[in-house]
Amino acid sequence: MPVKTAVNNYLGQAGCKRMNCAQAVISAFQEKYELDEDTVELFRAYGGGRAPGGVCGAFYAVKYILEHCGDAKRIAELEQYFSGCAGSLKCNDIRQARTLSCVECVEKCSEYLAAL
Repeated sequence: MPVKTAVNNYLGQAGCKRMNCAQAVISAFQEKYELDEDTVELFRAYGGGRAPGGVCGAFYAVKYILEHCGDAKRIAELEQYFSGCAGSLKCNDIRQARTLSCVECVEKCSEYLAAL
């Protein structure tokens, strides 16, 4: 269910407020990982290639959640999974290569986190 919620958050569908890629993922997993509204608001700054290092905002959101819940050992696995899907971790590279759309990045990152 959080995967669909993340996609709906990104697209602004099914009664969800339209969010950027990073917020869409953080918000979808907010309850499960006990993240507050301030964290969701903070991630407003990380969409559209503005996450640290220019990484995809959806990827950055999942990385943040893994760090937040003390599961840092999975970050390398996440990096390998997402770069395998998208061809890169960097937003601009993904957009230029057109390997995944932004909504597909939200979906893939959410799928990874939901599977844990």
